[in-house]
Amino acid sequence: MINIYGLTIENLENYFSSLGENKAKAKIVYNAIYKERINDFCELSLSTRVIDRLNCDFEKLSCGLKFIRHENSVEAAKLLFGLDDGNMVESVLMRHDYGNSLCVSTQVGCNMGCAFCESGPPTKKGRARNLKPHEIVLQILKTEAALSEKVSRVTLMGIGEPLDNFDNVMDFIDIIGESQGLSFAPRHITISTCGLVERIEQLAQIKTHNNLAISLNAPTDELRNAIMPINKTHGIKELIRATKAYSDKKNKKTTIEYIMLEGFNDSNECAHALCRLLDGIKCYVNLIPYNQTALGFKRSSPETIAQFQKILSQNGIKTTIRREFGKDIKAACGQLRAKNGGIL
Repeated sequence: MINIYGLTIENLENYFSSLGENKAKAKIVYNAIYKERINDFCELSLSTRVIDRLNCDFEKLSCGLKFIRHENSVEAAKLLFGLDDGNMVESVLMRHDYGNSLCVSTQVGCNMGCAFCESGPPTKKGRARNLKPHEIVLQILKTEAALSEKVSRVTLMGIGEPLDNFDNVMDFIDIIGESQGLSFAPRHITISTCGLVERIEQLAQIKTHNNLAISLNAPTDELRNAIMPINKTHGIKELIRATKAYSDKKNKKTTIEYIMLEGFNDSNECAHALCRLLDGIKCYVNLIPYNQTALGFKRSSPETIAQFQKILSQNGIKTTIRREFGKDIKAACGQLRAKNGGIL
């Protein structure tokens, strides 16, 4: 059966039209499940005939994703969700002074094999499967219900590579952007990628203007090859070309994510190389203090990070140092990995 949270409003309009019903009922349903947060189709202000058909054609509204538990701190909360097939994924709520941002997962596991990331390093099994649109949408709804907190921004930076699940992710973005539903503005949705060039190019042709973040983490092919296998398929020059094309096409800055790894990519030479690489690109750099995992890397010292930032700033590149969220509950960047036997 179909889960209704995985349908765009156009899908739902087509569904009602196929039944000979007024397609305007799609907006009524969207408003009810996303704004009123009904728990059963029987709560809809529609005829018994239509409600019976919905109950026949769609899963119950309680299906698709189950909240299991969460770990909470002042600044962040990590939530564990169970999928209908027994797999599990995690999401992270980050509390900012301007609102709450939810980092959602897009896959069960990950095939990218980044050496610094717990979600799917080379020694693990990798991706079990892609998440379906409703399984991503429900991470937002279940988080708000579990924590009684409103999500105002969404980042696709959890478990998985979003652009490796392209079609489902695009449907997810359409669904949460619908005005009759969750009404997320494009500027409040950020897609992070390790560098799937063809998909970045495809994303540039789509009308929506979501934020793009590139997980770069090294200024040369030699260094990036050592920690990010995707670079052997799409080298840095190819990735930077696609990034520049996206920024120019959308006329907005791309975020360059750069995890600071002690003794690996944090030297002055690396900073200057990064400046040369990013010359002429609409972007800003987000320096990320590495969060300790069992993968052997250490975080750069605060002094080294500050010096790295100084060099970039002196060369005209806007640079920030990411505020840390969730380190104490293993919910920070690179740490997401369900440990309840449900994945990997």
